[in-house]
Amino acid sequence: MKLICGLGNPGREYERHRHNVGFMVVDALLARARAELTQDKFQARVGQGSLGGERILFVEPQTYMNLSGRSVAEAARFYKVAVQDVLVVHDELDLPFGRLQLKAGGGAGGHNGLKSMVQCLGEDAFIRVRVGIGKPEGPNAKERVAGYVLSNFDDGERRQLEELIGKAADMAESWVRDGLATAMNRHNRKA
Repeated sequence: MKLICGLGNPGREYERHRHNVGFMVVDALLARARAELTQDKFQARVGQGSLGGERILFVEPQTYMNLSGRSVAEAARFYKVAVQDVLVVHDELDLPFGRLQLKAGGGAGGHNGLKSMVQCLGEDAFIRVRVGIGKPEGPNAKERVAGYVLSNFDDGERRQLEELIGKAADMAESWVRDGLATAMNRHNRKA
């Protein structure tokens, strides 16, 4: 079994925010797996399905971004999923909008959801699908980051969002089916 988690914040008011792109990708994967998030456990919405012949536990933490690791660590322990079999889909300020990257391990880079994941899982060896959302530019850009990630995609981005979510879901599905090295070679080059 593998665990695929999307990072985001619960509630309708956050639904379409840049910070919730992880949830959006998991929702696309659920459709492919003909699965639903049918349970509320581990402080998350949880469902099971299969992709590429592999059983998948889908997790959308409901703890808010900064505590996401609690849900994922609890679910991984309960189902005995190794950290290397956990894939986390998250927004990434350090990639321009539209860029995607599949990678294993690495630091949190200031992303509070990833900090929580590393802290609660006890290591950083989980797999990541980094979905580029860009970042604010100009004076006081650092001070504007929180407002930026908690805002909706602009009109131009929204027109490309469905395709971007589909490509991120392709990366995750390729990781399940083909393994990390093959999936990285196939998808990181295209990105």
